[in-house]
Amino acid sequence: MSPTPPARRLRLGLPRRVFSQVLLMQVAIAAGVAVLATGLFLAPLSKQLDNEAMRRALAIALTTAQEPQIAEQVQNTPPSIDGPVQKEAERIRHATHAEYVVVMDRSGVRWSHTNPQQIGLPVSTDPKEVLSGKQVMEIDTGTLGRSARGKAPLYDADHRIVGAVSVGIAYDSVRARLIGAIPGLLAYAGGALAVGALAAWLISRRVQRQTRDLAFSDISALLAEREAMLHGIREGVVALDRTGRIRLLNDEAHRLLGIGDEAVGRSPDEALGAGRTTDVLAGRVTGTDLLTVRGQRVLVTNRMPTDDGGAVATLRDRTELEQLGRELDSTRGLIDALRAQDHEHANRMHTLLGLLELEMYDDAVEFVGEVVGDHRVTAEQVTEKILDPLLAALLVGKATVAAERGVALWVSDRTRLPDRLIDPRGLVTVVGNLVDNALDAVAGTPHARVEVELRAEGRTAVLRVRDTGPGIPAEQRELIFTEGWSTKEPPAHGKRGIGLSLVRRLAERQGGSTTVSEADGGGAEFTVVLPEALTEPELEPALTAQLEPPAEEEAR
Repeated sequence: MSPTPPARRLRLGLPRRVFSQVLLMQVAIAAGVAVLATGLFLAPLSKQLDNEAMRRALAIALTTAQEPQIAEQVQNTPPSIDGPVQKEAERIRHATHAEYVVVMDRSGVRWSHTNPQQIGLPVSTDPKEVLSGKQVMEIDTGTLGRSARGKAPLYDADHRIVGAVSVGIAYDSVRARLIGAIPGLLAYAGGALAVGALAAWLISRRVQRQTRDLAFSDISALLAEREAMLHGIREGVVALDRTGRIRLLNDEAHRLLGIGDEAVGRSPDEALGAGRTTDVLAGRVTGTDLLTVRGQRVLVTNRMPTDDGGAVATLRDRTELEQLGRELDSTRGLIDALRAQDHEHANRMHTLLGLLELEMYDDAVEFVGEVVGDHRVTAEQVTEKILDPLLAALLVGKATVAAERGVALWVSDRTRLPDRLIDPRGLVTVVGNLVDNALDAVAGTPHARVEVELRAEGRTAVLRVRDTGPGIPAEQRELIFTEGWSTKEPPAHGKRGIGLSLVRRLAERQGGSTTVSEADGGGAEFTVVLPEALTEPELEPALTAQLEPPAEEEAR
């Protein structure tokens, strides 16, 4: 026998869904407003009805007091049940639907009354105020119960007070009017409540669609998860609203773009300035995995529109991957060069072995000297003109690769660069990119040649790289510096169109410039000017002597 399931406990409280909670709260608010409005209307309505009843009673009393025969009869006839004053008062009472019309003399004795037994008796309330000439309005209780009263003095022909007229309106009729107004008021309140409930339902339905019928706890959890995800992932996220303004940046986006929270609420143009990164974020450049350069960082950017008219852009840092890719390309080039050198070295060793076997020792010595001298001369030519070790090593390596690709890499005779560079690694990047592009441009062409010129002009470094390739058309000389633009096939590690963009960014960061023109004799000539690239020379004469070749070498 299966165990009896536990009884489900009745759970009281707000419903979980946003739709239900919003509807319930709005209906409660509408009902509360309707009740409050009804109460606020009823309170002054009661007072207003009291005032109207008292004014009506006073108006009847004043009209009655204006009858001249009443004052004359009060003076000339005794009070009686069948007297003229009683008859006139009853006529007025019936005509105006008043509860009573009482006429009294200066002693407060009644000359008329609804109950004839009260005629000749003094009134139940003190008449001093009205007999002094004042008009009186009040809610009071008398012999006929609670009533709204109006009292007016009674004047004779000489305008002397000879009595007073008191008129009462039954308070039950005032209360009946108030109670009679309540159903209509409640009907209006109910109609307003119904309209409010309908509006609340429509609004709640819209909220239901926009929140996908989630509970508040679900929305809170989603927001917490979103914050954790946005600030925890290693990709930059930039959210833009329908007007194109930035509304959200995560921590990685702050780091990659180099901007702070002040960018929120601004457009990409205002926050980042002109550039390809701005164009991609603003949607002016479309595509997937778009390459952009921000500072020294190479970024891969994707932009996805959202249903509300905005967009979300993701940024991935590709700087290290790009550097690794370039290093891989360089390593492959060096491996190819070493492989070719290995074959050449084997041929030379076979030649040397043959000379030794033929006992041609002098020829063997001369052959070895020529082979070693060629490499030594190349290294010495570079190190004599370029004293920075990183740049010198770079150009020596590039010369080896160029030779194996059938390209002559020359260091111009005008090259003079002291060891005073502030940022040698940056200049290595610039030189390496330009030389690689030049080697790619001239490889496989007859009489291929690349010439590098590096010289210092005070604290300014000037770099020129010339090649004998096909050159660059005038209409493309600015376009080639755009991130992601290239006429070459992409390498195995990724995309092209980054090297020249990095060269220009590095130059502009130091206040310099990068231009391209046609070289003498054809081909392209890239010129990079880097102001403030060198430190101040401490010993200029010694540095000049170090850069100039010794006299005996010139004699040779």
